[in-house]
Amino acid sequence: MPTLYPLIFQPRFKDRVWGGRNLERLYAKPLPPRVVIGESWEITDRPGDASVITNGPLAGHDLRWLMQNHHAALLGNAKPQGDTFPLLIKILDAQQKLSLQVHPPANKAAQLGGEPKTEMWFIADAAPGAELYVGLQRGITRTDFERKLGDGSVAECFHRIAVKPGDTMFLPSGRVHAIGAGLVIFEIQQNSDTTYRVFDWNRAGLDGKPRELHIAQSLESIDFADFEPPLVSGKVHDLSNASIRELVNDPLFTVESWLMRSADAVCWRKQRMQIIGAVSGTLTITSDAEVAPVALSAGQFCLVPAELRTTELVAQPGSRFLRITCGSFE
Repeated sequence: MPTLYPLIFQPRFKDRVWGGRNLERLYAKPLPPRVVIGESWEITDRPGDASVITNGPLAGHDLRWLMQNHHAALLGNAKPQGDTFPLLIKILDAQQKLSLQVHPPANKAAQLGGEPKTEMWFIADAAPGAELYVGLQRGITRTDFERKLGDGSVAECFHRIAVKPGDTMFLPSGRVHAIGAGLVIFEIQQNSDTTYRVFDWNRAGLDGKPRELHIAQSLESIDFADFEPPLVSGKVHDLSNASIRELVNDPLFTVESWLMRSADAVCWRKQRMQIIGAVSGTLTITSDAEVAPVALSAGQFCLVPAELRTTELVAQPGSRFLRITCGSFE
């Protein structure tokens, strides 16, 4: 029998000046009282921030321990990031605009003292008129950008896109971006926590002081040929029991959106690590491991280890989930 089984983790909540309480309202997350929570780190292997298992016989151990003691069983042929888990999964609650920012590309991250971060956003909830700031307006040059940084109008350089629930945006390292107000987003990303702020709307942070900007690093990181990127369209594949939309197919990770058409089970028999994230409805995941089935409600994630030979998922028609895999050695 396999050593591991489908794993559930305790979220790690992060207060942010731009956050809110929507994770409590939408997903019944047990948020700490009287603070605005901007991020729920659902699956993380960052220093001091490793996710703790909450189900089955390994409850109480964390993802760092899993990587140290069950690396092969967990990842299979998936590429780790050094000796750490390759992905970081978050839910973001942006009730104010985030800073205009960029993550360093892989070919410059080390010299800038950071880590590259490619990511994607899946819009889970959106207020009317909500938008993203992604890439540059066509024709904007670095000279234009620097001039507008100087006079405080740099937001005018950004491409803005209205969004609704179900929309997706892919963000390779080097793509300048910001999340607008009124959005709840599932964020799938490389295991990195390097962000260079370009502009923070002249506001104070949680400590009452302006947050640090990283102008020199940002200018070195921004892709100044990245004009007006579109939302992901995604090829659709229809099965008898589900409709699958390809959202991201990148060497670092892939993401699919599954919409269930019937209550017939989905079965995966490939020995590959995957993460299932419930968007709507209730999902039940079983495997060849001798543990109780895992029930997921909206806003919850399950890490399915690679050593499992068979994994089945059952959900009511109309339920939606994300299926995430990461880059492999194949």
